[in-house]
Amino acid sequence: MVEGPVEIIGPDGEPVVSRRFVVAICTCRRSRTYPWCDTSHRRRGKPADDPLPGGTEALE
Repeated sequence: MVEGPVEIIGPDGEPVVSRRFVVAICTCRRSRTYPWCDTSHRRRGKPADDPLPGGTEALE
């Protein structure tokens, strides 16, 4: 969660702006409103072949 207004520079170099008071940033890329979180991650389970961030070293 980030207090707004918020401006994010997307992968294409274009700015994306939210004027809301508080906004959630999507880190799973499952959101239909990416880069803003729409809680899509709650409706879908994590695929079994989806690697953990940082690889298996993150478990050690």
